[in-house]
Amino acid sequence: MKELIDKFIDYLKYERNASPHTIREYRRDMQQFAKFLTPPGEQTLPLEQIDHRVIREYVGYMYDRKLDKASVARRLASMRTFFKYCVREKYVKRNPARLIATPKLPKRIPEIPTAEEMNGFLDDMARGKLTPTAKSHRHRRAAGANANILLKRDRAIVELLYAAGIRVSELVGLNLQDVDRSRQMLRVMGKGRKERVVPYGSKAQEALEAYWPIREQLLARRISRAKKSPEAVFLNSSGARLQDRSVHLLVRKYARLANANWNLHPHSLRHAFATHLLADGADLRAIQELLGHVSLSTTQRYTQASVKQLMDVYDKAHPHA
Repeated sequence: MKELIDKFIDYLKYERNASPHTIREYRRDMQQFAKFLTPPGEQTLPLEQIDHRVIREYVGYMYDRKLDKASVARRLASMRTFFKYCVREKYVKRNPARLIATPKLPKRIPEIPTAEEMNGFLDDMARGKLTPTAKSHRHRRAAGANANILLKRDRAIVELLYAAGIRVSELVGLNLQDVDRSRQMLRVMGKGRKERVVPYGSKAQEALEAYWPIREQLLARRISRAKKSPEAVFLNSSGARLQDRSVHLLVRKYARLANANWNLHPHSLRHAFATHLLADGADLRAIQELLGHVSLSTTQRYTQASVKQLMDVYDKAHPHA
């Protein structure tokens, strides 16, 4: 089973051009399934003996382990793709995972800041109001040395996420040649290794211009263990390419410093980008192109957040609401 999973991962990587995040998810999901198929002290159940009853039993096992419906649905999707590959390669005759229904997931409308709240939040970052309070003299000195550097970098990150609506993986994957500073355009590599070009506005341009000298300082830092990334746009404090997790942490940090009652994360800024464009009259097809969605139905999810915001305004403002 392990060798087959490795071949499946190679297929995702080299033929499907799946992103590193997607590959990690598929690998973990299939390794968990293989573990279920291998009871303690016994051999793994042969591939040809896996039918819909085995997969249904695995679904029950996941629910017994208190996995939520979204996790169960994701693992089922991974198994369907895996067995589809196995059918294609003639390891099995049919896909048993297709016979198992996906759990019905609740429709969640993402909570995002309003345009006014986003503008206030970004203005506070620009003015340097969102800086952590150091508790000790030693911490104050350390914080003071890095505060301006990291704040300018972080402001550029948040501005760009909101201005261009790009995914966090697309942001950390940006290289210097992907940024057209004169035309204010980004070339990003999206899901399935699909390339697209997206614009960004004057506020993001201003934040980026303030960040470029900071980037040179980060790159010049002599930390022997760090693998330098001279081509990457966004760097960590060691001069290496910034990672997804760091961006998630810094976005949440600034939302907390703003005392904002938002569950803010990088994807919230992507939702805010689309919802605010839609509210201002942008065409849904244009938003689809900017977001890099294959299907318009995926983009239409953002209309739900827009309608919810309009209803909230109506309920608060209309005398007969």
